[in-house]
Amino acid sequence: MRVLALDYGSARCGCALSDPTGTLATPIAHVERPGTRKGMARLAALVREREVERVVLGLPLGLSGADTAQTVEVREFAARLSGVLGEAIPIDLYDERFTTVIAASVGGRESEDSRAAAVLLEGWLARNRALFEEDER
Repeated sequence: MRVLALDYGSARCGCALSDPTGTLATPIAHVERPGTRKGMARLAALVREREVERVVLGLPLGLSGADTAQTVEVREFAARLSGVLGEAIPIDLYDERFTTVIAASVGGRESEDSRAAAVLLEGWLARNRALFEEDER
């Protein structure tokens, strides 16, 4: 199962992709203006092209764990993306606190947003290892 992680921002959406075994999280090119029709179409194409079976979307909670204005925006984006992708592709919201800080300390060729998506995906993969074990059976 391939998983696509997204670090949403209205100007740019960082992207990272897992390998089929759920072991590696690799940052890939970000998507510009993901909330636009063109951005949504690019995300849908990415899901198709990379044979993604699940999307993990970073949820920017406040330090206390409470929702913020950005959290509300991400939840609305998730609902719109779900409408574009359909029910066959589940979207998981996953706490993204500190992913950008960690990504900033790790160099790489891809954008900081995509590196943050990779950090997010690594955390999600570690927490959801059982999904991949079921897939292997």
